[in-house]
Amino acid sequence: MKQSILMEKYPTFDLTIRKEETTHTSVDDILAALKAKIDAHPKVIYIAEFDHLAHTKSIEGEIHEAITDAKNIVFCFGVKLPNPHVMAVRPRSIGVVDMGDHFHITFMEPPMPVATEAMESWCKALADKAS
Repeated sequence: MKQSILMEKYPTFDLTIRKEETTHTSVDDILAALKAKIDAHPKVIYIAEFDHLAHTKSIEGEIHEAITDAKNIVFCFGVKLPNPHVMAVRPRSIGVVDMGDHFHITFMEPPMPVATEAMESWCKALADKAS
């Protein structure tokens, strides 16, 4: 998993999984695996899936030529609400993109280490054929 700063302001985690490194065959398959992790976690609630590719096509937006599917799974750890400012960083999402020969998995770094660790482990587990 690679940690970087997107657009000079957003701390993100990115993982590239070549299709031969996983038994998952589609974005929907990966989202189902992530939803199972979310549903199994006692402090996390599933919210929704968002089809970013369909939305972008519907508004005639710009799409990278290699992207064949792009969706987000949206959920919340929300174990405390200490002030109104934390609402700016909630809920969480993980983006899954099919780039033809690989999947690109990405999320913005949460402010809670426990959430970061869980999301990172969920994503790494998707490379279930890695040697």
